[in-house]
Amino acid sequence: MSDCIFCKIVAGQIPATKIYEDDDVVAFHDIRPIAPVHFMLIPKLHVDSLAHCGPEQQVLLGKMLLLAPKLAQEQGLEKGFKTAINTGHGGGQEVFHLHVHVFGHPA
Repeated sequence: MSDCIFCKIVAGQIPATKIYEDDDVVAFHDIRPIAPVHFMLIPKLHVDSLAHCGPEQQVLLGKMLLLAPKLAQEQGLEKGFKTAINTGHGGGQEVFHLHVHVFGHPA
């Protein structure tokens, strides 16, 4: 999507402080953190929200959720962390590209 800020990050058109990238996902620090550690995992494939996912995104969703604790630990969240997936206007979603927030306080 040409006007999607996260698609522009994936394409390298907008800089981000990336902490992880592979063929399917990118993780980067949130520009408006709500905790000392706050990053997001996004799929490279544009999907508007969790509500727009279907069986074809099952493997991608699993990959993202399994990456969350690994990256959280690497970012200093050994004692625990929170995750959030805001979905739709009513769920507080601001950027309509699926993303998982991971945040917390380092030990």
